[in-house]
Amino acid sequence: QERVCLKLTEQSLVAASSSFFTASVFVQNLPGFFNSIAKMFLTRTEYDRGVNTFSPEGRLFQVEYAIEAIKLGSTAIGLKTKEGVVLAVEKRITSPLLEPSSVEKIMEIDEHIGCAMSGLIADAHTLVEHARVETQNHRFSYGEPMTVESTTQALCDLALRFGEGDEESMSRPFGVALLIAGHDEKGPSLFYTDPSGTFWQCNAKAIGSGSEGADSSLQEQYNKDLTLQEAETIALSILKQVMEEKVTPSNVDIAKVSPTYHLYTPAEVEAVISRL
Repeated sequence: QERVCLKLTEQSLVAASSSFFTASVFVQNLPGFFNSIAKMFLTRTEYDRGVNTFSPEGRLFQVEYAIEAIKLGSTAIGLKTKEGVVLAVEKRITSPLLEPSSVEKIMEIDEHIGCAMSGLIADAHTLVEHARVETQNHRFSYGEPMTVESTTQALCDLALRFGEGDEESMSRPFGVALLIAGHDEKGPSLFYTDPSGTFWQCNAKAIGSGSEGADSSLQEQYNKDLTLQEAETIALSILKQVMEEKVTPSNVDIAKVSPTYHLYTPAEVEAVISRL
């Protein structure tokens, strides 16, 4: 019994000393642990207020926040075909007292260019007005329509100007993403822009709150041989999947560019809905 007790005592001492050593190491490292947490917190709060100041990790937090704002916006879908480009956008009618026609989610830039938006509507209007001026100045100066890519580049140039004004503290990135559809000498084209001032050319693209599911559906259903009518049906059927409400002419906008911009009337939208 004495031997057993001695053995148990030795094991207890070893376990106790091991626990004491572990606790000592933990306590010694506590200041460093809390310092690293505090450093991370201070770094983020220090750098997320400057719209054009990079964090040590190479991030622009204000731009990231603007991109997150887009994910709260209504879903917009664009598809390019050989005949032209189709845009379809969800309109969120938050009150029965609201006039649906006043909610403008698809806008004309020039007679051969239109755009759909997701995010802050006021920011979209600012960008579109800038693009309209640029396209008209180009037409007046050179006697020809501005290409779709050049128009998109002009929009992105404005998106990158945050923080350049006199009231620098009041400026911020634009909280909006755009799908720009057009038809020029190169044929139909579809571009996507985000608040970072970056743009990509796409065959099909979805933006907004339902973009993840919509993009997956587009990958399954899109092909380059689609007709314009088939693209209309696909765009609206995908919107129907991601929207919380029933699709009606009052809560959906559709437009096409083939080769000129045309916003569908409620009767034309109803005709597309009837094909679903």
